[in-house]
Amino acid sequence: MLRQDVLKHPARVLTAAQRAQFFADGYLTLPELRTGAVAGAAARGARRVDGAQPLGDAFGRDLGARGGPFPAAHPRLHRVTSPQDQHPTFWDFMRDQVMTDLAADVVGPDVKFHHAKLNVKSERGTRGFKWHQDIPAWPHTDYSPVSIGVYIEGCTAEQGPLSFARGSHEGPLFSQYDRAGNFVVHLSDADLTWLKDATIAHAVGGPGTTVLLNCRTVHGSLENRADRPRPLLLPVYSSADSFAYTPSPIVSPHLGDVVRGRPARVASFDPRPCELPPDFRAGYNPPWLAQRDEEQRAHAGAS
Repeated sequence: MLRQDVLKHPARVLTAAQRAQFFADGYLTLPELRTGAVAGAAARGARRVDGAQPLGDAFGRDLGARGGPFPAAHPRLHRVTSPQDQHPTFWDFMRDQVMTDLAADVVGPDVKFHHAKLNVKSERGTRGFKWHQDIPAWPHTDYSPVSIGVYIEGCTAEQGPLSFARGSHEGPLFSQYDRAGNFVVHLSDADLTWLKDATIAHAVGGPGTTVLLNCRTVHGSLENRADRPRPLLLPVYSSADSFAYTPSPIVSPHLGDVVRGRPARVASFDPRPCELPPDFRAGYNPPWLAQRDEEQRAHAGAS
């Protein structure tokens, strides 16, 4: 659903000013919106994550924050892929009325689930993420997809919070391939000359702080320098009439589930083009590993 059509429907969670700010800036931070609800997800889900070490790469262990792999005695868990498939508490939380109403406020009344991850960002040096845009990894027929991030334990400045380039969703989509044709999932330095400190905002806050992120917004994060992890739950929703036209890099039995409202009978189209990702059916290299591989290629070329 296009923005002008979304705005024809009344908001349920956001105020008029918050909704306008999201569409103007391409992101919105809501301090401690989900504190109570997230406590249950954290209590059950964290126990599952704590027990994830024997599952190794099935839970997306970070092998590259310091050039890894890490010693088995000190693993760094970077990401849990599709947490809604690992524990039912997460799926209950993602289709909870407040979450789906919040999505509806910015994508329209009929809401579809695309994918989710739990970015743990372990303590003491887990890598950050370079400036990038989300939608080139999973193009849709329009630009309604929104990530709704929930900081389970909160996030301080030293933990590498999500950072956004204000208003960048209204600008171009940049290529996320390098000159050799590798999909590196970040913008080149040449495409970032416009980025100034005055345009950058950082999302920090206590447990339950919630961040809405437009799929075109340029964003990234620094490494976690604190002595505690930064678990961030990140489900992605779209309007029900927005359809992915490439295979999803993250698959789930819930991919495409309508979690609010009704399925669409007509597709929504935004004519602005979007660069295509690699064919993920041939294999999916997680984005933090893609960036690590790029750094290793650059180091090998310089030596």
